[in-house]
Amino acid sequence: MSENDRDDLAGLREEIDGVGRSAARRFDPGAGALTIAIAALAILVSLILPWVDGVPGLSVLFGRAEGLPEVFAYLAVVVGVLLPALTLALRRWALAWVCALGTFAASVAGVLSIWTTQTTTGHHPGPGPGFGLVLAVVAVIVLLVKWLRLAASRPPMQ
Repeated sequence: MSENDRDDLAGLREEIDGVGRSAARRFDPGAGALTIAIAALAILVSLILPWVDGVPGLSVLFGRAEGLPEVFAYLAVVVGVLLPALTLALRRWALAWVCALGTFAASVAGVLSIWTTQTTTGHHPGPGPGFGLVLAVVAVIVLLVKWLRLAASRPPMQ
């Protein structure tokens, strides 16, 4: 085998190893991408439905409600719609973990948002959550489960 052939084989080996390293940083969501897309769509639909005391989610997002529902609205849009779109487009494992952690924080904020709309400082119950808020919380929890399963499914590196 000549020196030229060895150089060609070494270059080919480096190229194959580079492709392998690149593939190891990417994931394939499979059928889970459809569930993620449907949950993101549910979050967008929930924004036109009432969230708190008859106020639609878009109004909550733009500051008409105070406290946790507003924080949850921002989190739901960012980690429930925008970040999953970016993650599914780039298919990077690190972004899948960011989505998983972000949806965890959003689900905690969402459940607390429902709780705070039901309670008041007096003896009377609060206005309660609207259907849109409940739909958004359920969609974020579905996203949490999907992203955790996807992020944790990374095969061991060899």
